[in-house]
Amino acid sequence: MAQGLRFECQRGCTDCCTQKGFVYLNEADIVRAAAFVGMSEGEFERRYVYRTRRKMRLRVAKHAHCHFLEEGGCGIHPAKPLQCRTFPFWPELVESAREWKRARGRCPGIGKGPLIQLEVARASAREMLEGLPELYQG
Repeated sequence: MAQGLRFECQRGCTDCCTQKGFVYLNEADIVRAAAFVGMSEGEFERRYVYRTRRKMRLRVAKHAHCHFLEEGGCGIHPAKPLQCRTFPFWPELVESAREWKRARGRCPGIGKGPLIQLEVARASAREMLEGLPELYQG
């Protein structure tokens, strides 16, 4: 991990989309996704977003996967949320060799492909920290 991390998305894999957990959102995610699917922001939020005082996340679909997961991949790929866009370069994975290796069991693209410079991976991690700070505050 000293020089960088190997990652290459395995197109069509969608393993990251079927993991148990939530997709957290920021306001820009809602604006972008709503526009992409042709809905108002309010309509998109009523249909797809669960909001608490401090966090927003996509609602869990009845089939327990993302509402936007289609057979060929992400149905809103060009407008997908920050959390999805930056995976696997999340702070907790980029800064821990152990967690990076552990994530390899859930993502077949980790450990494959070109070497991603550590500073590039850290820039994505910073984007996640800045875009969804409520996830990383005590």
